[in-house]
Amino acid sequence: MTTMKRIQYHQYGGPEVMRFEDFQPTRPGPGEVLVRVKAAAANPMDWKIRNGEMKIMTGRKFPRGLGHDFAGVVEAVGDGVVRLGVGDEVLGGSSLKTAGAFAEMVVAKEKAVVTKPMNLSWGEAAAIPVAGLTAFQAMVNTGKVHAGQAVFIHGCLGGVGRAAAQIALAYGASVGGSCRDTAMHEAHGLGIAPVVDFDFDATELAGRFDVVFDTAGTLSIRAAQALLKPGGRVIDINPTPAKFARSALPGPYRVLVGKAVVADLEAVARAAGEGMLRLPVARTVPLGEAIAALTELERNRTPKGGKLIITTE
Repeated sequence: MTTMKRIQYHQYGGPEVMRFEDFQPTRPGPGEVLVRVKAAAANPMDWKIRNGEMKIMTGRKFPRGLGHDFAGVVEAVGDGVVRLGVGDEVLGGSSLKTAGAFAEMVVAKEKAVVTKPMNLSWGEAAAIPVAGLTAFQAMVNTGKVHAGQAVFIHGCLGGVGRAAAQIALAYGASVGGSCRDTAMHEAHGLGIAPVVDFDFDATELAGRFDVVFDTAGTLSIRAAQALLKPGGRVIDINPTPAKFARSALPGPYRVLVGKAVVADLEAVARAAGEGMLRLPVARTVPLGEAIAALTELERNRTPKGGKLIITTE
């Protein structure tokens, strides 16, 4: 197979370990598809994995590709793949272990890839998978959110938080949340109320919410439980060994790691295609210039207010 370009690294570490290098795409195995990437999107999990924070799940085999969210065109399919075919326009995510979406080509499991809605641009489609799927599974599968309930989202304007707010509102719940004080007007514009800053006093909102969703991983257990109504749920998407241990105990606290489920990803893609789920794009850069943009995003959290999209054309 022809040599391609991708962003990869040869050891766990900070932004300085990223390299823009040649690599040889593997042929898709059983249940896998090879996708020619048109656009990819950055998520905080990308640098958490590269930093080695999730090595218990990602292993020690190098070089490792970077990136998970992508949109593109199916180039080849492995044995047993029947839902997708060569030439299909798709969006999806590569696995935690293999990653590699910041590339000209990526291999992904068929179950983590669905057809792209025609009215979404490549960048809009690439912004959806990780954030949309995690938010959907948090709100619908784990949170069991329904009409008449109240949800609090800590970090309501991040990718996952913004998606969760839109999904919860679409299911008829009311949504409150936290964000930086300079963005409160934007949060109100999404229909979120009350809106507080990240350093809010949880006792002022005590006992008001059926679901507390910590997308930032910085809400203390005491604060999260103070916000809850009796019988409510706390959901955290920032796994650590200590959090997994707490999640295994009886009580309201659960750690969620998003999983590739075709029906869930199709629901998210459909919501995006129908305009019910929108994740704004803040900046678009070509693949060859992406390392500098990824470094800036990680160190300075800029650009704010939307996704960093990496394109191959």
